[in-house]
Amino acid sequence: MTFIDHTRSIMRVMEHHAFVYRRTWQGSVFSTFLNPVLYLAALGVGLGAFVDQSNPMGVEGVPYATFLAPGILVATAMNTATGESTYPVMAGIRWLKTYVGMILSPLDPRHVATGQLLWAGVRVTLGAVVFLGVMIVFGATDVPHALLMLPIAILTGLAFAAPIQAFSAAQQNDAPFATLFRFVIMPMFIFSGTFFPVTQLPELLQYVAYATPLWHAVSLSRGIALEMLDPLVALINVAYLCVFVAAGLAWSYRSFSRRLAE
Repeated sequence: MTFIDHTRSIMRVMEHHAFVYRRTWQGSVFSTFLNPVLYLAALGVGLGAFVDQSNPMGVEGVPYATFLAPGILVATAMNTATGESTYPVMAGIRWLKTYVGMILSPLDPRHVATGQLLWAGVRVTLGAVVFLGVMIVFGATDVPHALLMLPIAILTGLAFAAPIQAFSAAQQNDAPFATLFRFVIMPMFIFSGTFFPVTQLPELLQYVAYATPLWHAVSLSRGIALEMLDPLVALINVAYLCVFVAAGLAWSYRSFSRRLAE
């Protein structure tokens, strides 16, 4: 197949996801759009008022809402990508077997895996655009900075979606997903700098936080929002997230090929 043929095949997979989403989008409104907004309103504005009152200098020199919002943005991208790369993948392979039907056509497992990853990127993009709009309304950022943070949110989503969809494709049932959410995603959400600087953690946990992809995403997003971006650190952050995308996609090809061949 030529490059154009491969591209068309991947677009067919994404088209399937888009048609399904047209019928099911109402079920994702809260988790994708309202949940992060409530986080920002409750923690950034509500709790933030008390934080700013007790610390007039703010957190890292800015109001707490301004500090918090870029972290919530990429954390939301992580959560959206994780949700899109767990149960939907299990359904496509084991429960509804839509992916099995796809490979009976000219599509192959690589097209299915790539289309699934890109669709997760679309879902992350939709949520990020809405959340950035809310950040602008709340005064946590402005339009130019929001435009710069959008690709960071998308890259973050892909960095999580790629390895997680590979992990999901290798499972026989959905039981491991609870472990993934409880012991990987949630601790990362809390301790990777989203809500407070990781320098407030014990030294050992600081190094653990630095090893997580979410910390690198928060570092990029917050560096852009607060205009404190170190070029060298930013380059490391981007490279780290890109490695997760590339390695996760390679793993996805292997996992999808094995499962869909059964």
